[in-house]
Amino acid sequence: MEHVHIAHIEANMPGLEVLERCNCYKPGFGFTCEAQDVGLDSYIECLEKDSCRCPFSMSYADSHYCTSPARVYIAKEIEK
Repeated sequence: MEHVHIAHIEANMPGLEVLERCNCYKPGFGFTCEAQDVGLDSYIECLEKDSCRCPFSMSYADSHYCTSPARVYIAKEIEK
């Protein structure tokens, strides 16, 4: 992810203070996890093998979804 996007997100994204609990987020670097937009408004599908260890992971059926507002924003607005 481009440095400009990371700086913008870190400066403007509401709720970033909770990211310190997220193993997939590295300050100044961004998210290191794989995820994809699947058309849901507030969720994205987490593609990590150990997604159940993430505090932002939500399981439904045979899939795991990410509920991190910052990660959802990145997947939907930046990683298009």
